[in-house]
Parts: sequence; structure tokens; C-alpha cells
Amino acid sequence: MRNLWNNTGRLSPQIVALLLALTMIGVFDAAASPSLAATTKAKTIKIAYLPITHSIPLFVLKDDVESRRDEFQDIEIELIKFGTWPELVDALTSGHVDGATMFIEFAMKAKEQGIDLKAAALAHRDGATMIVAQDIGKASDLKGKTVAIPEQFSTMNILLHLLLESAGVAYEDLDVIVLPPPEMPVALAEGRVSGYIVADPFAAISIVNGNGKLLFTADQIWKNSVCCGLILHGNFIKNDRAAAQKLLRGYLTAGQETDRKDERVFRLASQYMSANPEVLKFSLLSISYSDLELREEDYNQLAGYLANYKLLEKSPAYAEFVATDLLKQE
Repeated sequence: MRNLWNNTGRLSPQIVALLLALTMIGVFDAAASPSLAATTKAKTIKIAYLPITHSIPLFVLKDDVESRRDEFQDIEIELIKFGTWPELVDALTSGHVDGATMFIEFAMKAKEQGIDLKAAALAHRDGATMIVAQDIGKASDLKGKTVAIPEQFSTMNILLHLLLESAGVAYEDLDVIVLPPPEMPVALAEGRVSGYIVADPFAAISIVNGNGKLLFTADQIWKNSVCCGLILHGNFIKNDRAAAQKLLRGYLTAGQETDRKDERVFRLASQYMSANPEVLKFSLLSISYSDLELREEDYNQLAGYLANYKLLEKSPAYAEFVATDLLKQE
């Protein structure tokens, strides 16, 4: 075997050169790819959504996570699209996804039924729109007409109650039906309904195609109204608290970015919602994403409306339902 040492007792120059070369190869390999530890520790967070404007902060968040890996190296976001609210709610309550953007009312009801869900943030403020047929001039004209809402247990239904109260019309004087949002523009065009209240892009579609017109926006009835939220399953928070905290901080930042309503936001919204530019332009006019904290006064107002309209007599306590502790440094 060749002697590694020279006559002075030191490593021979050839061996020193070889060791240096091997060291440099290791350095370059490490710089060229993410560390194995960072890759294996990344938590994939599954979030369910419907392709509506209320979900846009999720689209921005996913783009942030993918483009800023140095900041989000410990989490990945997997967005899972659903076509109806019942399917989405079932996926979250059964634990098949870690979180969802959904009606806060759904989560409140599930919480009262013993399902461990937590509201981490709002998905938006305002953003619901009442669209009516061209022959409807004011809210009182809806008396005796058929009006569609996405769900009985929704902010849209609360807004309809408030609108009719302000117009002196009894809720019972309307034929209120539940329709999936994608069906609403078609139902209006065919004359099956005289109006509907919904999130965009399904409100803007009827305006753009000329089959409907705007009667009111949510902020005209209930300023800074709360509707959808980022809802997380309790098991996800318990088992991956650090990931949940990183998710929430990134989500709130994404909300600020979404509120810019710039070219990037339009591009991402168009990608996930398959809406044309004119529809998206109308869709983003009356919705806000800059303040997504679910404060106690907002929550209590929502709970009050739910009780008043006999939609949910007993709401979960704010401290039990809202994950305010996720933003605390540990």
C-alpha cells in the first residue's frame, strides 16, 4: 500500500490536494440543492377552497410559498378545489384536509356539534353582492319573487334579512331558495329567479353579460361584514403548531398583497377561478383583504345576527373558537 505520509511525517502534497478537492465537491453540492433536512421536514398543508374571490389570499399565499423557499422552507401548500360547500365542509370536518376557506357560520355550527375547528383569520371583508333582474328597481320589488342564496347558514342570508328589514319587507314574503353559486347566473338569465346574493365571480357574470344589475353590495348593508374565514382543524394545530403559525403569518401577509389588486393578483385569480378579465375587474371592486383579523366585536355581531334570525341559537365562545394564540411568539 502506498504510504500517505512523506518523510517529514506530514501528509503528502498529493493526498492534501485530493482531500481539498473532495471537500470542495461537497461544498458545491450543498450549495446547488436544498439541504436534505430542510426537504424532509417540510410539512405539506392541505387547504380546501371554492374558486371564488373569497379564496384569493390562498392563491397568493401558495405563490409566495413556492417563490420564497428560503422564507417558507418548512411548509408546502397544497390547494384542493371543491365544487360545493357541503363537499368542502365534509373534507375539513372529517380531517381529510388541514384547513379551508369557508363560511365562518359552518365552522361555528360544527364547533357546537363537538367538531374541533378553529377560525384563524378572515378570508376577506365585505364582497357579497345582490344581483337582480332588470325589472327590479328596489328591494321592495322583490316581494313575492324568488331569490337565491348559496346556503341558509351563510352571511348572504343574513344580508338578505337585513336588506328586507330596511325595505319593510317580510322575509316570508319572498320565495328564498338555495342554489349552488355557479347555477345562479343561469337561473337569473332563464327567469327562474328574480335575484340572488352571492360571492364573485358569480355576481359579476350577470352584470357583464347584461342579464342582471347590481342592487346592493355587502358594505352598504353591513359595513366590514364578516363572511368566510381561514378555518383550521384542531388536530392540525395540535400536531403541527409551528406549521400552523407559519401558515397564518404567511396568510395575513398574502391578504395585504391581495388587497393591492395588481397584475399579479389578477393573474393568480384568473388562473384559479377561470374568470375573464372583465368579470374579475367587477369582482374585486367591493371586497377588501387588508384587515383579516377576526376581532371579538366582529364575531359577537355575527353571533348576534345568527341568534336573531334563528339560524344558530348558541354560538361557541370567541375564546374557544378563534385561534388568537397562533400569532403569539413562543
